[in-house]
Amino acid sequence: MSHYLGRVSMQHHNIYSVIMEADGAEVRARTAGSLSRQFKGNADYPAVGDWVKLDRESGEGGDAVICEMLARKSALIRKEAGLGIQGQVIAANIDYVFICMSLNQDYNLKRLDRYIAVSSCPGILPIVVLTKADLNQEAESMREEAMRRNPLIQVILCSDRQGVGFDRIRSIMTGNVTAAFIGSSGVGKSTIINRLLGTQAMLTNAVREDDGKGRHTTTHRQLIRLEGGGTVIDTPGMRELYLDGGNIGDAFSDIAELAALCRFRDCSHLSEPDCAVKAAVESGELCKTRYRNYLKLMKERDNLKRKRRPW
Repeated sequence: MSHYLGRVSMQHHNIYSVIMEADGAEVRARTAGSLSRQFKGNADYPAVGDWVKLDRESGEGGDAVICEMLARKSALIRKEAGLGIQGQVIAANIDYVFICMSLNQDYNLKRLDRYIAVSSCPGILPIVVLTKADLNQEAESMREEAMRRNPLIQVILCSDRQGVGFDRIRSIMTGNVTAAFIGSSGVGKSTIINRLLGTQAMLTNAVREDDGKGRHTTTHRQLIRLEGGGTVIDTPGMRELYLDGGNIGDAFSDIAELAALCRFRDCSHLSEPDCAVKAAVESGELCKTRYRNYLKLMKERDNLKRKRRPW
């Protein structure tokens, strides 16, 4: 039997929409039973962005069957909400994550640290997009603050009303690049995607004048090909993002540099002598709030590792 290459564009429980690579047609599909039996957890199942092989190249004859999943080159993963310990794939085979945070009541540097930590996965480059810049007179200083906090991360100011920032985002979305957009509900992810598409494909609601919050209608992850090249994945609003994958060291590069100067290589930066991180906090070189947020994320990561031990 011939198998045809496609890419998962949407997922609704155990039903998938798959865009065929040959002609761009979209078909409904289910995973073959023999394939499903190979999966050990939720993260093993197809996710938006995954490349798969189907038993047909059209939607005729009912749902297609996903017979094979190609190896992922990258995956953005968070821990499932609640008390569970399984990972949940937000998007697969992506090159960039645009972390969107609006410059109104949504702006939160501690949450930004978390988003960057989760997004700093192998093969993925996080980029911060500060949206609704026109609503805050301190937009530029807030961008500089985010850059100082994360010197290795590109930070883009964006405003739909002013048309600012979209050219920089569009310049990244070329060729075979795939990028996921994440952030809290209403920060303007769908608005940015509409700009990239040049159409109102992603429905959005007007910004309320009293709080400057947009209201968008994204309720599921969705992959969309851009006409000029590149692919975007829109995601539902995520106020809570539980750490699973990612790299805390990349999100806290300033602390990682200090940690290299500690006496002990495995220093926890809590009570060890000659700890360069604690010394930086005491001298005021390192912000106490950022230090505490770093310790919180490290503890969350270590607790999850302990829960997942096989014994």
